[in-house]
Amino acid sequence: LWRRRAAGGAGRVCVAVLGDLGRSPRMQYHALSLARHGHSVQLLCYLHRVELRNCRSALGIGKVFYHFVVGPKLFQYVVKVIVQTIQLLYTMLKIDQPSYILLQNPPGLPSIAVAWVACLFWRSKLIIDWHNYGYTIMSLNHGRNHPLVQIAKWYEKLFGRLSDYNLCVTNAMKEDLWVNCNIKAVTLYDKPASYFKETPLELQHHLYMKLAKDYEPFKPRTESLSWKTERSAFTEMDEKNGCVVKTKGRPALLISSTSWTEDEDFSVLLKALEDYERYINEGVKLPPLVCVITGKGPLKDYYNGLINKLHFKHIQICTPWLEAEDYPLLLGSADLGVCLHKSSSGLDLPMKVVDMFGCCLPVCAIYFECLHELVKHNENGLIFRDSNELAEQLKMLFSEFPTLEGKLQSFRKNLRASKQLRWDESWDQTVLPLLRQND
Repeated sequence: LWRRRAAGGAGRVCVAVLGDLGRSPRMQYHALSLARHGHSVQLLCYLHRVELRNCRSALGIGKVFYHFVVGPKLFQYVVKVIVQTIQLLYTMLKIDQPSYILLQNPPGLPSIAVAWVACLFWRSKLIIDWHNYGYTIMSLNHGRNHPLVQIAKWYEKLFGRLSDYNLCVTNAMKEDLWVNCNIKAVTLYDKPASYFKETPLELQHHLYMKLAKDYEPFKPRTESLSWKTERSAFTEMDEKNGCVVKTKGRPALLISSTSWTEDEDFSVLLKALEDYERYINEGVKLPPLVCVITGKGPLKDYYNGLINKLHFKHIQICTPWLEAEDYPLLLGSADLGVCLHKSSSGLDLPMKVVDMFGCCLPVCAIYFECLHELVKHNENGLIFRDSNELAEQLKMLFSEFPTLEGKLQSFRKNLRASKQLRWDESWDQTVLPLLRQND
C-alpha cells in the first residue's frame, strides 16, 4: 500500500477550504489556474452553488456540528473541533491521492493539522495559503488575551511550520510569518479576474433596468418625455435606434461590498452620508447619491435597521444580494467604491478593492497598517480614518460630477494606465514555478 501511494498522485491537487467556497474567490481562482495548467483538481469545501469548470470533483464537508448546542460554549467549541477533525480527516483520506494539498488559512483549526496528517499518509506536499491569522479574527469576539485565542495562536504557529510551502497575501504578512513564526512564504497578491473590467454603456443600461424591477434607487426619477425611450435612474435608451446615453442630472453611483461582520463598521459610512446630505442642504453643489451596499452576513439586519431610520432627501441606499454575474458589471458601472474593511491582523488586504481596481473604479478606503500595498493615496484613491474625513473626500470627489475633470477622473485614468497584472498572469509568475520544481 505504501509503495502504491508513493507512486501515485502525479498532477492531482486537492484545494481545501474548511468553509464556504463561495466566500473565497482566491481559492476558486487557485482551482481554475491549476486546472488551466492540466492539473486534476479536487475541491474540498462546504458545498455551494459555485461551479468551477475543469475541476475533477467537489467533496462536501458535513456541517452536522453546527446543530450541537448542548452545554457551555467552550464545551460546544471543543466538540465542534473534534467533529470537524473526524469529518475532515475522513474526507481527505477518501480522495484520490494528490501530489499537493493546497489549504486556505484561516480557518486553520483543525484543518492545518488534519491536512498535515493526510499529507503524511498520501506522501503529498502541503501548501498553506495564508489569507490572515485565525487567532486575530477570533480575538474580535473574545479579546486578544482570551485562552482560546492564545491556544489558536500557538496552534497556528506550531502547525504552520509543518507545511512544505507557504503563500501569503501581502509583503507585511510575509515578513510577520518569518519574524514571528519562522515560516518562509511567497507573496501572491490578490488580483482581479479577467471579468472585472469597465462595463460598456449598453450593458450598464441593461443592468440598471434589471435592478430597477426590484430596487427603487435604479428607477427613473422623472417620466420619459417619449414613449420610445427606455429609462433608468442613470441611463436612457432610444428604442428606435438602440442608442444609450447617460441621463442629464443623473445621481452619482457609490458602491460598497461587505460580509456584514465586526471587522467593518458601516456606521462610518452612514455618518459620512449624513454629512453629505447636510452639505447639499447648506447649498453645496453636489449630485444626488445612490449608495449600493452588496453582500450578506450576520450584521446585515442590524445595519438595515439603522438605514431605515435615516430620512434622506438627496441620498438613496439599497442593500441588494446580487447574482454572481451582476456584481462585476455593477462595479464596472459605478462612480466610486468605498471600503470599510479593517484587517483583524493588519496584514491582509481587502479583495473587494482588488476587484474595484480591476474595473478601474476609484476607491475611498479606511486606513489600516499595510493598506498602502494596495491603495496609493491620491493616486488610485483616497485613504480616510473616520467619517468626517470620508465626508470631506466625498464632497471633494463629487464637486465637479459628472464632468470628465477633477480627482475622480484623474484616479480612473491612473487605474487605466497602470495596466495591473491579472490573476492568471500573477499566478503563473509566482505559483507555477513552485509546482514545476517539484513535478
